[in-house]
Amino acid sequence: MTKHFLSDTAVLLGRSLTHVTRSVDTIITTAITPIAMMLLFVYVLGGAINAGPDSYVNYLLPGILLITIASGIAYTAFRLFLDMKSGIFERFQSMPIARSSVLWAHVLTSLVANLISLVVVVVVALLMGFRSAAGVLAWLAVAGILILFTLALTWLAVIPGLTAKSVDGASGFSYPLIFLPFVSSAFVPTDTMPGPVRAFAEHQPVTAIVNAIRDLFTRQPVDSDIWIALAWCVGILIVTYISAMAIYRRKIS
Repeated sequence: MTKHFLSDTAVLLGRSLTHVTRSVDTIITTAITPIAMMLLFVYVLGGAINAGPDSYVNYLLPGILLITIASGIAYTAFRLFLDMKSGIFERFQSMPIARSSVLWAHVLTSLVANLISLVVVVVVALLMGFRSAAGVLAWLAVAGILILFTLALTWLAVIPGLTAKSVDGASGFSYPLIFLPFVSSAFVPTDTMPGPVRAFAEHQPVTAIVNAIRDLFTRQPVDSDIWIALAWCVGILIVTYISAMAIYRRKIS
């Protein structure tokens, strides 16, 4: 059964990746928005923001990486919505394939596309002066957190992809996720915020994830932030995966 699932997922993943390669503008568009934000904040607003002794692009990059992921997963919901409306899901169900492989193909496509976008953003950040003394293990830890965050948000994107009534509804859910880093430590230290805003910023998932990535980049001692970040990512992943699979089973039953 496992072999059957893996082979079916691989075939459907190839199909989804083919669609992505035929619309490279999807990845470019996903990367352009966070890059534009990074340029704006570093070269226009960065001089007015006191984020510590390090260069502002170093401070800013972790939050921009999360915005990149939040922008990219909207396309997962969009592609899944189109497949639902085209009737191809019903066609797949009439074939001897593992049912969950259809969703996993979309999820893995999202992971690949988002990783490419993240690499593009990091390259631009390096050109803008981003520097890190992090070692290989720290970079691998950052990559692991970003992959886990991508999977968590992608499974979240599956839910509107399966349930939305329109294209706008399928992709529009990502807007609050893109906005969330603005009320966190991604752009400014939380201690500069007024009381209620600061309380929210310090206890939402983005702040813990951003702080953990920032500590890894700067080779600072990683404190409880990394465990809080992992707990948020794993918790969101478990809840969204269970919810998405339950909705999917109802849709195809």
